Amino acid sequence: MDNFQIETAQNVSIQQNAAGIGERILAYLIDLLIFIAYFIAIIFVIGALDIDMGDQWAFWLILGIPPFLYFLLWETFWDGKTPGKAAMKLKVVRLDGSRPAFSNYLIRWLLRLLDISLASGGVAVVAILLSGRGQRLGDMAAGTTVISERQRVQFNQTILVDIPDDYTPIYPQVTVFSDAEMRKIKTIYTEARRDADHNVILQLSNKVSALMDVNPQEKPLHFVDRVIADYNYYTQKL
Repeated sequence: MDNFQIETAQNVSIQQNAAGIGERILAYLIDLLIFIAYFIAIIFVIGALDIDMGDQWAFWLILGIPPFLYFLLWETFWDGKTPGKAAMKLKVVRLDGSRPAFSNYLIRWLLRLLDISLASGGVAVVAILLSGRGQRLGDMAAGTTVISERQRVQFNQTILVDIPDDYTPIYPQVTVFSDAEMRKIKTIYTEARRDADHNVILQLSNKVSALMDVNPQEKPLHFVDRVIADYNYYTQKL
């Protein structure tokens, strides 16, 4: 599922990592296994107690309440998660990323009958695929969605760059930086280069050269690019 971006009332952009349809199905199957285990346990308990057939309906009525309210109770009291969602690192949130109120959980729970129960999940799957925000009908009505809390790091968010096998480094001083510092340098450099912000690149070059105690002969753009490549050589190739 692709990410989507929304604007809050304070004009702050929030990137939501919507859960994939496969993740949500797996989370539901985990919860379903818990349902099955629960009902099997009830059957054994009723059998062990040797309850009269005419009285068993009362036990089934009482013991059927927890699974009936399963999703509503878990999501309300466990920050938008059920055991299945927790296992898949998913949670229910409002579209602005905040924690839903009980009314939000209640609305999406009530519409489970239409979304999932009556059509065996078919309506929910279609709605999630078409909504663009990972929302089934219950989510649309409640103003919620399900997001993934997994960290999805893209290649350009790491310190890694491609360097040829015969690459020759120039600045062994790059080892004064940590991975976290180099990641920050690369992020600033990449964004400044994308925005053609030469002033930022110049300031970054001056700062980096000062920390490395070197006097670069290249232009600032080429120097920072070389520093990133040299860091990869000394930390990845050796």
